[in-house]
Amino acid sequence: MNEGEPLVSDGVTQGIVRIGDTVRRPLRPFSLTVQAYLAHLRDAGFTGAPLPLGIDEQGREVLSFVPGDVLRHRPPETAGDDVLVAGNVVFRDGLPAALIDFDLAHPTTRVYDLANALWFWAPLRDPRDRAPAFVGADVPHRAAVFADAYGMTAGQRAGLAPMAVDIARRYHEDSRVSAELDPVWRKIWEDGANIFLPRAEAWVREIAPAITARLTGPVSPSP
Repeated sequence: MNEGEPLVSDGVTQGIVRIGDTVRRPLRPFSLTVQAYLAHLRDAGFTGAPLPLGIDEQGREVLSFVPGDVLRHRPPETAGDDVLVAGNVVFRDGLPAALIDFDLAHPTTRVYDLANALWFWAPLRDPRDRAPAFVGADVPHRAAVFADAYGMTAGQRAGLAPMAVDIARRYHEDSRVSAELDPVWRKIWEDGANIFLPRAEAWVREIAPAITARLTGPVSPSP
């Protein structure tokens, strides 16, 4: 039996392997919902995500393999505005090319989705908890670059920072609760989320007025 090539994953989800041009993952409670969502993206003509291929004989989720590099630790070359504008998580030739992590996908608003993207890509974290290349990042500037690239409306710009504050609070509270119920989330919590999420919530509250000021005023070059 072909056991497949183990893939480096998020560090907490075990048993993810590549077999040929497919990826096999253990089923989670949300797996079938994610497969349905990926089918919707496929049918809509979006090509920057894995194809859903059902369940294999071992009861594992099957997805098409997306070639490229997944840069978990954010090297310096990922800190530029060009990467921020491109916005995805699988890299080819130094730029984002595809999305592969849909585990937390759910119905939401555009402003929530935009703030969620900036959570990872601004990033909306206390400087102590960022990759080295992002420690000195001008987060309000990066939020404005992102807003311009997306074409955010005035209403979206005004609502982004308050939504970011709410997201930081939710991530902190929901992760703490999830850690009591799910072994994957328990490992994430114990591996550092219990420290960086409270710090992120406090830091986002502090920086939110500066983000709003930059988003609703003229964009100036980053120093």
